[in-house]
Amino acid sequence: MTDVLVAFADHLSFEKGHSKHTVRAYTGDIRGLVAFAGARGVEVGDLDLPLLRAWLAEHARRGAARTTIARQVSSAKTFCAWAVREGVLQTDPAQRLQAPKSHRVLPAVLAPEQAAAAVDGAAGDSAGDGDPVAFRDRVILELLYSCGIRVGELCGLDLGDVDADRRVIRVIGKGDKQRSVPYGGPAAAALDDWLRRGRSALATAASGDALLLGVKGGRLDQRMARTVVHRATETAGQSVGPHALRHSAATHLLEGGADLRVVQELLGHSSLATTQLYTHVSVERLRAVHRQAHPRA
Repeated sequence: MTDVLVAFADHLSFEKGHSKHTVRAYTGDIRGLVAFAGARGVEVGDLDLPLLRAWLAEHARRGAARTTIARQVSSAKTFCAWAVREGVLQTDPAQRLQAPKSHRVLPAVLAPEQAAAAVDGAAGDSAGDGDPVAFRDRVILELLYSCGIRVGELCGLDLGDVDADRRVIRVIGKGDKQRSVPYGGPAAAALDDWLRRGRSALATAASGDALLLGVKGGRLDQRMARTVVHRATETAGQSVGPHALRHSAATHLLEGGADLRVVQELLGHSSLATTQLYTHVSVERLRAVHRQAHPRA
């Protein structure tokens, strides 16, 4: 079974192009499914729909979230389809498996003035003293909010991904899909300060082509980027993570009149339905303002 799981993980990584986090989650789900089946005397090659449903029902009974169960359904469907192709299963028992409908949760969104305060306050007063970390922190906030990119995409940027003349960065998103995202004047100024006065102070032989660096000179890791964002946004009045800046960028673009499909392209969403969630955020904000300000609300 170990060989099967390794082969499945390779399929997820190299054929499907999933991130290491998705690969870990899916293989973990299937390992749990195999253990569940084994405890009931069922071999992998004999998986059937009732057993898959019993496995999901057990997780639901233990209080697993709808999102977790939905992911497990996706894991089972992906594994079974692959197993049939590889001859591990004769038929696909997961074709009729249904994922639970998830509750739509509106993402956290900063008000425009909060986002501006977080970005402006990211470096504090240290940038004036030439602190390279302050220059870097300013770039982190500027790019996350200006471009609406994911924190993993930010940390994966190389020097060659920045086109300063056109004010565009090349981003490698989910599934290794590449897109170009523009950035504005403030982000351009922050990038220029970082490249001229900050990066050279932190760079070491281990830096390679990484655009953003940690204090020891290696590529900036996502955990440090999240810490920077939480610290800056807390100062602005609402501590949130990098994904909230992405939500905020999308919402503010739509509120400013941007076309939905343009925002979809900027964010790298494969489905327009995902981008449409931000229209609900904007409506909720309008409702809140109406309730607060209108005499007949």
